[in-house]
Amino acid sequence: MIKPGLLLANAGYQSNWVEVLSQPFMRNAFIAGSLVAIASGMLGYFVVVREGEFAAHALGHIGFPGATGAVLLGLSPTLGLAVFCVGGALVIGALGKRASERATATGTVLAFATGLGILFASLATESSTTVTNVLFGNLLAVSTGQIKVFALFTIALALVLAVIARPLMFASVNPDVAEAKGVAVKALGIAFLVLMGLVVTMAVQVVGTLLLFALVVTPPATALKLTARPIRVVLLGTTIGLA
Repeated sequence: MIKPGLLLANAGYQSNWVEVLSQPFMRNAFIAGSLVAIASGMLGYFVVVREGEFAAHALGHIGFPGATGAVLLGLSPTLGLAVFCVGGALVIGALGKRASERATATGTVLAFATGLGILFASLATESSTTVTNVLFGNLLAVSTGQIKVFALFTIALALVLAVIARPLMFASVNPDVAEAKGVAVKALGIAFLVLMGLVVTMAVQVVGTLLLFALVVTPPATALKLTARPIRVVLLGTTIGLA
């Protein structure tokens, strides 16, 4: 007869989580993952409603040359990711107001950034680890400094959304009527993309570019299938992301 304790151990269950979380790298991993899930849950609803899934996925790839370029210059990959993700978001927002226009702008910026990333990666011979981390993430390598940056980004995201959530919702659901009512639709769109760039900057370092969609888009999209109320979608999407 198989003992339950042995079965749980084989499944990867740790009975002494206090001991596990006493390790600094595990504690950092837990905090970083939680912050990214919370930030993704808050913004993810608007990503789905505004049909920004392609932009979210593309920004992860746009950050790739930023990370490799930062290594080439001897700078922090996090800084490079943030600069290119936010810069890419600004360019996409400036080039397209509607979803169809944003898709074209996103594809153009994505193609340019991918080529630039390959160039930087070939020039920086020591960037192989950085390339792997950008593609697949490295949750266990998150430092205390990165945790502070993640916390700052998450707080900034919450504060900005508290101010622009209602007009952003109006502009997302019916942009033509919102613009006729005097809502700054394009400015809100650019602000939203900048916030997305910050979330992508965090998420890439945790799950990587290839799994970015699973964290930023899938939880809120799943939550929207269960409820249509924005607050519930945010809470449920965040819970799914944390799980």
